[in-house]
Amino acid sequence: MLRVERRCNSCGVVLHGLGTTTFLCPSCGKATIGRCARCRDQSVPYKCSECGLQGP
Repeated sequence: MLRVERRCNSCGVVLHGLGTTTFLCPSCGKATIGRCARCRDQSVPYKCSECGLQGP
């Protein structure tokens, strides 16, 4: 069984621990966006790989 690691869309670190989150893109609902605690706290921008939506 292949296990896929979830990564932060902004910085690329593997998501684990408190403060991380994943959610479907609020615009297209197709791509899963991952955010690490540091990027969430510092409002580092992310971009949806499907529709190009950019968010804080």
